[in-house]
Amino acid sequence: MIAGEIVCNEQIKEICINENRNTITISIENCGDRTVQIGSHYHFYETNYALNFNREPTKGYHLNIAAGMSIRVLAGQKMDVELVEFSGAKNIAGFQGKFVQKAGQKND
Repeated sequence: MIAGEIVCNEQIKEICINENRNTITISIENCGDRTVQIGSHYHFYETNYALNFNREPTKGYHLNIAAGMSIRVLAGQKMDVELVEFSGAKNIAGFQGKFVQKAGQKND
């Protein structure tokens, strides 16, 4: 088995993940001198600051990839990534501590 691999009944043609959830696509660039790796459920707003992108719209979003997977952004590399909104209670805490609140709430 491969990390993130989905093995299912042969009668099932396709499995949809994050169906009917809000998604956004953003362009990012690694301005650092080292590769940056981002896991599937890491709060994208708080990713490594060597990544250059407009962070504000990414509050409450993570990569739209299968659980347990990650992406690597090489030094100097530019790419587009699709993000999906966190579901559930949307309590986002930890990570780098830059955003500790419920996603969608405004700081007063």
